[in-house]
Order: sequence, then structure tokens, then C-alpha cells
Amino acid sequence: MASSKIRVGLIGAGYIASWHADALRATDGVEITAVCDPSSAAARSLADGLGVQVFADVSDLIEARVCDAVHILTPPHLHHTLAIQCLKGGLHVLVEKPVATSAEETSEIEAVARENGVRFHPGHNFMGLPSYERLKAMLTKGELGRVSVAEVHWCLPLAPLRSGPFGIWLLREPKNLLLELGPHLMGFIVDLFGAPDIQSVHLSKPVDLPGEDTRHQAWRIMAQAGGVDVSLTISMVETIDDRSLTLRGSSGRARLDFAADTLVVERENASDLVLNPLRKQLDLSWQHLCEGVGNTLTQVASLNRKSPYALSFQGMNAAIYDALRSGKTPDDRFSGASAVTVMTALDQALEHIPSALLKPAEPKKKTRDPKPTAMVIGGTGFIGRALTRALVAKGQDVRVLSRGRFGPFPDLPDEVETVGVSLYDKAALVEAMQGIDVVYNLARSLEGTWEEALEHDVGVAVRIAEACQEAGVKRLVYTGTIASYDMSSPLQKITEDVPFPDDMSDRNMYARSKAECEKRLMEMHRRDGLPLVIARPGIVVGHGGPLQHWGIGRWHGAGAVRIWGNGLNILPFVLIDDVADGLILMGEHPDAVGQSYNLIGEPMLSGQGYFDAIHKSLAARIRVSTGNLTLFWAADAVKHVLKVYALRRRGLTRPSLADWKSRAHLSPFVNTKPKQELGWKPETDKAKFIEEAIGKANLFGF
Repeated sequence: MASSKIRVGLIGAGYIASWHADALRATDGVEITAVCDPSSAAARSLADGLGVQVFADVSDLIEARVCDAVHILTPPHLHHTLAIQCLKGGLHVLVEKPVATSAEETSEIEAVARENGVRFHPGHNFMGLPSYERLKAMLTKGELGRVSVAEVHWCLPLAPLRSGPFGIWLLREPKNLLLELGPHLMGFIVDLFGAPDIQSVHLSKPVDLPGEDTRHQAWRIMAQAGGVDVSLTISMVETIDDRSLTLRGSSGRARLDFAADTLVVERENASDLVLNPLRKQLDLSWQHLCEGVGNTLTQVASLNRKSPYALSFQGMNAAIYDALRSGKTPDDRFSGASAVTVMTALDQALEHIPSALLKPAEPKKKTRDPKPTAMVIGGTGFIGRALTRALVAKGQDVRVLSRGRFGPFPDLPDEVETVGVSLYDKAALVEAMQGIDVVYNLARSLEGTWEEALEHDVGVAVRIAEACQEAGVKRLVYTGTIASYDMSSPLQKITEDVPFPDDMSDRNMYARSKAECEKRLMEMHRRDGLPLVIARPGIVVGHGGPLQHWGIGRWHGAGAVRIWGNGLNILPFVLIDDVADGLILMGEHPDAVGQSYNLIGEPMLSGQGYFDAIHKSLAARIRVSTGNLTLFWAADAVKHVLKVYALRRRGLTRPSLADWKSRAHLSPFVNTKPKQELGWKPETDKAKFIEEAIGKANLFGF
């Protein structure tokens, strides 16, 4: 193996798989040979870009003998079984964190690896950062003196806690939050100081998931390790990003920002009382400047292929595969033994928490089987959840299509049933639509190329429509987007009669794809009698929605936003409950078939006005800057050229200047049609609107 490349397969084709794939392609002596995922569409999409084989089953992957190692990138509850299966199949295994759901499972994985003469590595990627390696070297050399305190912070908003999706593994049990984020923090402590002794755990900032299922958004763990006092802080509310490791020693204080790959050391100096503070601040300023400029040059030279996050994976892979190829012992940072120690510490932390706080709420007991006549596709999303609950409030049972068995309606077992059906399986869709009168299609897919959009967005929309026809559904309500309009001129008033541009090839992918969906569905309505109604919601706000809404501007964390344009024009805001009411009216009104409706609330707030209202209502001032749309367009043009000619990416489109101006919603909307034809009544009182959109929206999580 020392003279040939190590063949690696990826098990799981979700979001994190692309980071692993890019890092592996940048690792010497390694080649990716396979992708395995039960979702053929997801596996094929990733594998086609890599030019490798596709497998739907892990057993087939093992039997094919096309891999020497695998990266297991599935949801965590599958890690234990898959890791043992692959290890017994003679494959080296890297498992994304958390490597398992307990220390016991982790120990079993390590034992099986030893029994079969192969290696098990935890995916603790942040320890692969160059800045962490520098910090560890400083500690080893004693440059910080005697270290007495270590503080590790993971302070980063976790939007799903407040806006979903609520059915993901991360939110199924309270302990999963610590299992997901804790390995990053605990891994540093184990590597630097050894196994920690957990002394206390404090939870705060509770938030209720649907069904009054409480999760705590802040965790604080106190421990000792190697004679060092340790504190680990996890905060998942809307907060400034602080993912850092701070070591306080007798000779210096080192702060590693592992999200930015920067290391700054504060030291004392021997100057007199006048010059001492100045020298200290100048030293810190110089270090910050060097770290910032160095990172910028690295990212520019690599065309962002060496961002801090990317570097963390590359460093991890280099350490793991260099040792494998040379036959050296595993790097302690990524050894199976260290994974066991990390998971043992997390288990000990969980033991300090009252058992009642670790139990998910019991679902409401089911007393009858739902008899749904409405189906919501995309029912676990922001609008879908509100629509489903609004339908139930009107006395209607609902069937929700989801990718999994876990939906956000544990309190509605008699009225809502969640069905896992692939949107690529038309026969399964037809079967799921039996007995359904109205289908609400809220599904969306964000793709990078037009070919991908045609397959995963347009193709899915058409397939759902065909299934509706075969199943005899009486009405299909499809949700498009106002983003498909040309909203670049303040002189153009937008009504439903305003057509989309004939040529959408210079529009952003989302706007273009949604417009194509509408075009093909309307063709099916005219040609085949598809009972279609099209909805186009505006900027939807209210409880369950995100603070960092990209329909308003480009966000830089929770505390800063650059508004699209000058932020002075009135934006097409609409309350989530009003959108749900409008969708229901579209599904019920006898004259709605064949029509489209823009669900835009009454003129209320500009972008600047929205953030002023947040400040006034919640006493939270967000740093707001205006955005020159021409400069946005020009910068995007440069990036596009680099992607096409330097990175050799194909199938990309470049949004026009009009597209960028449309993001500012410069054209005012007229919402007369849904009010007159459907009897829709969006909120008219500005004070009530602000209370619902901001005051009751739990935007910051506490």
C-alpha cells in the first residue's frame, strides 16, 4: 500500500460529503473510487462530479473491492452499525463526528478495528488546522508557561432549533445536541491534556420544539484535565460567532479561533508602566494583521479552496493517510483510542444532567387514524408547518410527505400522518395521493447548474403534477416565487399580469428554475387539464422564521447585514399565517384553477424600517449597511470568471445586473387580485404586523 494510492469510498452523499470529497482530492496518495447512498439521486449527483462508481448498499460496496477505506458520513445513529460492517469487511474507516451515540458503541468500533487489523479514525476535523498544530507545538515547548485554564467555546446560531426542520437526528433527543457539537470541544481537551474529569454541567436558554418538547440552547461544562481547569461553552442562540480555544498560561494567553484558522498570543513585556500597555496592544495588532492578511492571501491564491474549514479537512486527511501509507502508528488526534476517550467524557457530562431534561417529550397519544384529504409536500419547512397546522385548525386531516418518518407534528397524531416517499418515485407518489383532494407542493431544490435544476427541481415538480393527474387529485397548489419577476425598476408595478422575462438564462438559478416549473405546469394545465393554482409568497416573516432572512440582504452572522440596495423602498413582506390562509383559499375557491396569486402583505416596512423595528421591539441593534447592487454584480462577474476558467466548473449561469437589482425588490407589488378573487385578508394594522413579525417571532432564540 505504501507505493500505491489508497482507494476511498464515501458512504453518505449529503452536505458534508462534498467537503470530504474536496479534501480527499487535495490529499496526496488518495483517490475517491465510489459513492454509496440509498438515495440514488443524491449518490449519482455526487458521483457524477467525481467520475466514480455508485452503490446503493454498503454490502455491495464492500463486495466490489473497489475501496481500501471509507468515510462514513451518514446520520449518527447509523454510524455504529456501518462502521462495524465496513471494518469486518477489511476496510479502514473514518467516521464523521459523533462517531457513535455512546462511549460503549465507540469502544465496540475500536475493538472490531483491532480484531480485523484495520484502522478506525474519528472525523475531528478542526484538529487538522495549521493554527491548531502551531498552538499544540507552543504548548509542548512551554512557550505559554504553566497553563492553568483552558476555555473552549462553540457559540454559533443553530437555526433548526427555532425554525426547523425538526425531524432531523440532531433534534430528536436533547442529548443529541451535545453529541453533535461536543466532540469538537472535547477533542481539543483530550488531545492537549488527556481524559477530563467532568465536575458539573449547566443548561440554559430553553426553547420548545413542536409538541412542547424542550431543548436547551446553552450548555456549560466544567471539568479538570491534566491539572488544568477546563470550561466548555456551547451557545446556539443568535449570537456572534465565537468558536475558539483559549489557553491561559503563566507566560501568555493563546486564543485559537478555529473557525477562522487564526492564532493570537498575548504576552507580557518588560517595558516600563507607560510603554508596557502600548507594546502589548501593538504586538496584538501586528499578530491580528498578519493572521488576517495571511489567511486572505491563502484563500485568494487557492480560489477559496483553502478556506479554514476546507483546510481543517485537508489537515485531517493528510495526517490519517500519511500514516496509513507509510505504516506509521495513527496520529493521536485521529486515533480510535482518542475517539473512545472523547465519547467517554461526553457520556460523563450527560450523567451530570437530570434524567428528566434528557427525555424528549412523549408524543400525544393517538386515538384514531387520520383521514387526510389534503397533502402537503414540503410540510416540514417553514411555510409547510404553518399550512399544515392551519388546515388542521379548519378541521381537515393532512398527509405530509417527508424524506423520513419524523415530522414536526407530535401533538397532532389524530390529524396528521407523515409519510416517507421519494419525490423521484412516481408510482409511490400516486399511491400516497389516494384519497387526497388537494395537493400543496411546497418542495424546493437549490442547485448549482441548470442541468441539476432541470432534474431535481423542474423534473420533480412535473413528476408530482403527473402523479396528481393519475391519482385523480382535484387540485394542485404549486408554490413558486416572486423572485422570478424582474423587480429592477421602481416604475414597474408588479401584478399577476406582469409576465416573467422571456429569457431567464441570465437570472439566478432559483428564480430561473421556479419560473421554468411554472411554465411547464401551466402547459400541463392548458394541454391536459391539470387543476393547477400557482402561489407566489413574498418575504415571509413570523414565528418559526429565521432572523437571517436572505430575502432582505446578505448576512454576516447574526449581528451584521448588508441590505440589497439602499433599504429605503417598501419590501413585499407577508406574515406566515397570512400565507397559510392564502394557500388554503387557493385550494378551496372554485374559480382559482388556472390562476396565479402573489401573496404579498399590505405595504408596511422597508429594509431599514424592518431593522429599526427589531431594535425598537427587542432592544437589539443589528449593524446594517447598504449594498451597491452594481458592485455586487461586478464582484459576482469576477467570481464567475474564476469559477469557469480557473476551477473549470461547467453549467454555471451569471445573474444579470437586473437580477441583482431585483433582489432589492425595487418594483412595488399590487396585492388586489387575491383579496378580490379569493377574499384573502392579510394584516392591515402595522403595529399588529410588527408584533407578529418581530415581537412574537423568537428571532434571537431567547
